[in-house]
Amino acid sequence: MFSMLVFMCRDPGDSTSKVSCCVEPSYCFKNSNFDASLRVPQHSIENELARKQSLFRRIYAFTRRFDSYTFTKKHTHLFGFSPSLLLRPLASVILWIHAKASLGERKSVLKKILTVTLAYIIWLPSPSRIIFVMALYLKMFGSPHILSSGLIQVECEDADLSDAEKVYAECGQQRPLPWEECINPQRMKQCVKIGEGTFGEVFSTTSASGDTVALKIIPVEGSEKVNGEDQKTFGEILHEIIISKELSSLKEKQKNQTHGFIGLNDLHCVQGGYPPDFLNAWDAFDQKKGSENDRPDFFQKDQLFIILEFEFGGMDLENSNGTLTSLGVAKSILHQVTAALAVAEHELHFEHRDLHWGNVLVKTTKQKKGSFLLNGAAHSLETKGVLVRIIDYSLSRLEIDDLTVSCDISKDEELFMGQGDYQFDIYRLMRQENGNNWTEYHPHTNVLWLHYLCSKLLSMKYRGSGGRGAKDTREELTRFYGNVLQYSSATEALQNCPMFQ
Repeated sequence: MFSMLVFMCRDPGDSTSKVSCCVEPSYCFKNSNFDASLRVPQHSIENELARKQSLFRRIYAFTRRFDSYTFTKKHTHLFGFSPSLLLRPLASVILWIHAKASLGERKSVLKKILTVTLAYIIWLPSPSRIIFVMALYLKMFGSPHILSSGLIQVECEDADLSDAEKVYAECGQQRPLPWEECINPQRMKQCVKIGEGTFGEVFSTTSASGDTVALKIIPVEGSEKVNGEDQKTFGEILHEIIISKELSSLKEKQKNQTHGFIGLNDLHCVQGGYPPDFLNAWDAFDQKKGSENDRPDFFQKDQLFIILEFEFGGMDLENSNGTLTSLGVAKSILHQVTAALAVAEHELHFEHRDLHWGNVLVKTTKQKKGSFLLNGAAHSLETKGVLVRIIDYSLSRLEIDDLTVSCDISKDEELFMGQGDYQFDIYRLMRQENGNNWTEYHPHTNVLWLHYLCSKLLSMKYRGSGGRGAKDTREELTRFYGNVLQYSSATEALQNCPMFQ
């Protein structure tokens, strides 16, 4: 007989304490649909976990009934490893977890604080909801100890997780997978190389729904140098993964919302040599444009890669030189970038720290207006036919639940020695502002990059003359360039700069 459901968690700060919440039999009879004889054997939970797609549909249908949070299909790639909890406090199931930040950055205690309140779970229309909640719990926290003899006890032990385990958790995997399990052969055949960096390669292909997406492929943990550099470790790539998820999720926020950061659709850790279809796409790019990277044909069968699947954001600003229609478009680009940075400052205490014109993507749109929320207030801006997406957070900094996620570049002297472009001056100016302490929050660094971007936009060539207003727009941009450094943050620039009013 099912008599009580207990979720228990040890506080890692106190090895003797546990937090527990129960569903007692008296609640069961408040709902005629509740089957008091329900048992939840281990194999049932495992079966539920094996049916992810079914669970996703059930989560969606269930949570849509509540006003406090809207779960969409776009969240499914975050199931069990979202930047913030998938389920907000609901009327009948309250799930409160304050452990996400630990997953990414703390050396221990993934499972720091867990309180699951199921006081009214019996209100739900089916006893299978209990299995659903248990499956959700197991997916998020591994395989807790289960006692099915009338008392179901779920213990969440303190544990040290390796960086590899943290990355696998972010990917929703237990281990690396073969390439073809993550990207089916048809999608591989459609891939086209669209960009590169010292980190690795970027390809475009289609998603299951037929949309164009970008695949950023990064080799990790190998001994072979790639493009003259050591491969990133799991710990180093974890920083970018977490920030990518947090910024992607800003489009869902209720108070500070923006679509200005590239959307993360999916995430994988794969193992094996580079697939032939990707090598063919790499060769085509090399023949057409010339590649500065090493041909990725030297990786062994045990090589690990992280694949980040992003929405397709368009062409970077650097390669858009001569293709944009007018300075009016340049003004809109600067407005959209400033708005996105301001929203991220408010929500996450965010600094990009590497916002050169190769990290600003633009694509055409029929939308005449764009929108964003800043501190709960709705705002709009003119798109001038383009949408902006900010990318690449390898140097970025933000805060999640009072935990700082940042990249310490204090000893990367090569980064600060560059010459020949204003971009390299910005790195030195940032270091001057923060005293080489890259953990602290200095939002004026975002202003430095706005100043840099404005200089690039003023120097670019445009297809059209821009009409009679071109001269006025150039004067506006010139004034912005001359005045923007006085603002302490992108937020202050957005709210006070005459060009954005």
